[in-house]
Amino acid sequence: MSPRGGQRAVARTLLERHGETFAAQSGIRLGNTPQPLYQVLVLAGLLSARIRASVAVAAARALFDAGMRTPRRMAEATWQQRVDALGEGGYRRYDERTATQLGDGATLLLDNYGGDLRRMREEAGGDTAALRGALRKVPGLGPAGCDIFLREVQGVWTELAPYLDAKAVQGAERLGLPDDSGKLARLVGQDETAAFASGLVRAALDRSVVDDVLEASGA
Repeated sequence: MSPRGGQRAVARTLLERHGETFAAQSGIRLGNTPQPLYQVLVLAGLLSARIRASVAVAAARALFDAGMRTPRRMAEATWQQRVDALGEGGYRRYDERTATQLGDGATLLLDNYGGDLRRMREEAGGDTAALRGALRKVPGLGPAGCDIFLREVQGVWTELAPYLDAKAVQGAERLGLPDDSGKLARLVGQDETAAFASGLVRAALDRSVVDDVLEASGA
């Protein structure tokens, strides 16, 4: 097998075994509509904390199950309701601060964008740096959170693709794949980039993912 063929086999195996997006894992049916986009934003903020990804996913599910699926519902919820939902998902280390940030962030989105992240996208005019700058103004969403959000939504905001940030590239290096986002993107289909990025991030976070993929692909 050629080196290129070997890389494609690794990429395909990663997609098949670990390529579920974090949004899908959280029960979000992603589309270019306000509610799922906001849910991905909430998830991105939770995932960006120094906490296990599985806990962040569980906390996101708990918030959404409690009805906090839109900026309006998040803002209308009490601080204690947000804390309780986060705690139910096991997100206890940062629950009080995060509950405040979620409320403040929802209010900001309502005031500035009518609760619709598509308006933020429109104002950015296709400029990823401008979009990142707007996202950074959301309380609790630092550089890592911005990367997570943009990684996850690149399938519906296609002007972002391929969005393979430093964490995804770290996973690629562990798997013996190229460290260039353009070369990485060419290993999979255009509509698979978001799932591929999630798999690469899992490889960066968990050595067992690397071992599983390399063994299964015969690399």
